[in-house]
Amino acid sequence: MGVVGEKLSADFIISTGDNFYNDGLTGDNNTTFFKASFTEIYTAESLQKPWYIVLGNHDYTGDALAQQSPAIREVDSRWASVNKSFIVEADIVDFFLVDTSPFVLKYWNESKFDWRNVAPRDTYIANLLKDLEDALTESKATWKIVVGHHPISSGCEHGNTTELREHLLPVLKTHGVHMYLNGHDHCLQRISSIDSPVEFVTSGGGSKAWAGKFKASTDKMEFLYDGQGFLSMHLTRRRRTSSFRTSPAPSCTAGASPSRPPPPAS
Repeated sequence: MGVVGEKLSADFIISTGDNFYNDGLTGDNNTTFFKASFTEIYTAESLQKPWYIVLGNHDYTGDALAQQSPAIREVDSRWASVNKSFIVEADIVDFFLVDTSPFVLKYWNESKFDWRNVAPRDTYIANLLKDLEDALTESKATWKIVVGHHPISSGCEHGNTTELREHLLPVLKTHGVHMYLNGHDHCLQRISSIDSPVEFVTSGGGSKAWAGKFKASTDKMEFLYDGQGFLSMHLTRRRRTSSFRTSPAPSCTAGASPSRPPPPAS
């Protein structure tokens, strides 16, 4: 990852969630575990850039507020988890980071989830979607990319997230989003929507890969790798090139998807 970051002169890194296994951080004083799981892992010079973070379901079974704490950012200033949902504006591209765990109904039946500042669910989701719609409407970026932990469309173990297809996907289609990027499934995949320009990309190959469990996709599977790796992306005003960097061959690229931005939604 450090080699790729140096080659591309990476501006920043995005984490698609489940940042700390198995149960997130126990609090913002859980600094030894934070350092062992992040600071002491990503040591390459090219990775000493801002890391923008969404939470996964495993982060929610610990202290779900700890990762946004200033105390954690004091330990490592790269850690840019400033809110559970926020926008990264990078000139030609806007990344809209969305908190997806509260959408998933089954989690609300499990007592171990930390729903402080989230409950009641319906109000939280309604406000999140309203804020996202407003931000997408106002965005003047060439590229609009939404990032969440859970997949909208997936052919790997977890498959589609029903609640996101019902509530989040219509927002992406309406507002001309080019890509939805997620984790959760421990694989790498690129899927084309069968009825919109949205591309669904999973970059969840950081841990516990090679599960060998698949589900039929309701959209068009373009690339799937059931192993470890990560996604790199290079953007210009007229072209986006996304490449999966896979293990055990970290120097190879697979699933590259050069594309041009479609015309704005009318």
